[in-house]
Amino acid sequence: MSWVKPSWQALLAILLYVLAALLGPMTTPEAEALADPTISINYPYVGTKGLIFLLPVLAALASMAPMTTLSRAIAAFIGAHLTAWLLVGGITGFEGTARAPFFLALAAAWLLAWLSVSLLAEMRPSERVARTAIRLVIPVIFGAWILILWEAITRGAGVPFVLLPPPSLIGLRISQSLPVLWDDVQQTVFKSVLAGYAIGCALGFLTAILADRFDFLRKGLLPIGNMVSALPIIGIAPIMIMWFGFDWQSKAAVVVVMTFFPMLVNTVAGLAAAGHMERDLMRTYASDYWQTLIKLRLPAAAPFIFNALKINSTLAMIGAIVAEFFGTPVVGMGFRISTEIGRMNVDMVWAEIAVAALVGSVFYGVVALLERAATFWHPSVRGG
Repeated sequence: MSWVKPSWQALLAILLYVLAALLGPMTTPEAEALADPTISINYPYVGTKGLIFLLPVLAALASMAPMTTLSRAIAAFIGAHLTAWLLVGGITGFEGTARAPFFLALAAAWLLAWLSVSLLAEMRPSERVARTAIRLVIPVIFGAWILILWEAITRGAGVPFVLLPPPSLIGLRISQSLPVLWDDVQQTVFKSVLAGYAIGCALGFLTAILADRFDFLRKGLLPIGNMVSALPIIGIAPIMIMWFGFDWQSKAAVVVVMTFFPMLVNTVAGLAAAGHMERDLMRTYASDYWQTLIKLRLPAAAPFIFNALKINSTLAMIGAIVAEFFGTPVVGMGFRISTEIGRMNVDMVWAEIAVAALVGSVFYGVVALLERAATFWHPSVRGG
């Protein structure tokens, strides 16, 4: 086997590492003097001869070796993440002391991770399990490097933690505040979001059926729906709190307003997606409106309906959290964010944001899985 043609990511990574080595130490002389080679992880990259300069170059060269695509991707993956571990571990405790070589090495490690993802994306395994694993691994690596870059840059550049704490501190805050976070999730998600989401989507769907059945309702309601969907949530939330009180019911009402019209508009559009030939065929079978609706038009509208459900899964989270800014019991994700930011507990604010993002992603993922199970016959799903 001959050596693989080098990728531009590998060549640029080697160039950046060589440049970083030539520029000298990665930290200021003060940090170099404080590093203890017997007890500190900081020592390996203080100077220009540490392991941190050898690993990435070897990984970049391995990505060009006469090996399988998977082996080359693994080599680039190991080099990128070991380098990132040394960089982040070395700068911890010496925040704000990083010099240009530190950031050059970080950029080169990121290029190796990019190369790893590119090689994985090129693979076309025949086994279904392998294809599924690759589809999961690629976004995981991508998301991990967002956190790695965030951690390394905030610590290396000395960004004040009160302005932007690194992910490690946010994770520490989450682990220390699990009971509080769980209470907030119960109040916001299990009460406000789920109730408002179910009611809003159901009402939007039923209204769309009526609008499809009665032409005057469709022509009169849809323009109003477009106008109402443009109303700012900060104007709706105080009104709903006045109407329904400070508990979760008012937040659920805000979610209903936010999710109703996306479901209405998408369902009406989906019901019109069935072709004229299919409708003519149903008429030749003497099918009435409801038979045509159930057997033809609703199945054709399923992708549109699930698209609205996915959009509403994120809108519901946003609506409930923002509504809690305007009045709520002393619990809830929005309440916690507004309270802790006033106390300058930014790590707790980011912890709530992280939990909200995680819950919203799980919510969206569940709806997407239900869509694949319910519309497996659709060309968009079979093609994926």
